[in-house]
Amino acid sequence: MIETMTASNPAQKITLAKGLPDLRGLKTASADYDIVRRAIAHYRGNWRSQPEIETVAHAAGVTPTELHHLFRRWCGLSPKAFLQALTLSHARDMLRSSASVLETAYEVGLSGPGRLHDLFVTHEAMSPGEFKSGGEGLTISYGFHPCPFGTALVMTTPRGLCGLGMADPGKENSALRDMKSRWPKAEFVQDQGITAPTAQRIFDPKLWRKDRPLRVIMIGTDFEVRVWDKLLKIPMGQAATYSGLAEQVGSPRGARAVGLAVGKNPICFVVPCHRVIGKSGDITGYHWGLTLKRAMLGWEAGQLAGS
Repeated sequence: MIETMTASNPAQKITLAKGLPDLRGLKTASADYDIVRRAIAHYRGNWRSQPEIETVAHAAGVTPTELHHLFRRWCGLSPKAFLQALTLSHARDMLRSSASVLETAYEVGLSGPGRLHDLFVTHEAMSPGEFKSGGEGLTISYGFHPCPFGTALVMTTPRGLCGLGMADPGKENSALRDMKSRWPKAEFVQDQGITAPTAQRIFDPKLWRKDRPLRVIMIGTDFEVRVWDKLLKIPMGQAATYSGLAEQVGSPRGARAVGLAVGKNPICFVVPCHRVIGKSGDITGYHWGLTLKRAMLGWEAGQLAGS
């Protein structure tokens, strides 16, 4: 028997059936994110005045008590602790503490202590010929699923996850067009039954296990794949700069090219381009929007604090 739960957004239908994961917990997190997003937007526009939680709650349309409980449920942090994780000083601390850790990670393939709490990934790249063909002959299954950051567009092949995008309410078709344009000759089939288990693996930290890594297939140019590989070595709670990544891929003057490659990363969150910030600590440049980038960094701070 199959039971279908329909959210207010048709892209957030959740199918429950024998053998399929129950994503209702992620649906709650997705609904919470709508308020989190408003709180972050207000804080971002008024950070100089360091608004009190009462002011942030009012802007988000809830009471301070409701905001406190919602944030604790969504990421495990109080609103105050979450907002502190988005400050410039915190970002600079992340960069300072990352320097020696990342040098080791890049050199020997290890990671810092944060990796103990991170999503484990094993990856391979498609051949240059497969990429140049525009995905011709490739079948990609896709589905929209609730997640802690709203609605996720999950795209898979028999070889593993190949695409992960995010969509604000009402922007699902735009996100799908964006992702499809990366492989214009591939065949795309909507099948949430296939993509639901992957969505749960990605967004449920209880399923992050080193002995069961998530399989990822990277589809890009050789240079882009090299940059994305370096992104995978940035542990949760750490950060890298564009210039630092440029040095690691052997192009010390190529920070701009690295930035373009980071921006083309088709597997957001899993390949953590959100952990790349400006040299000064500024949270800048994100294909899916700066509000989402801040949300991901704050959510990860909550995972580390909870662990």
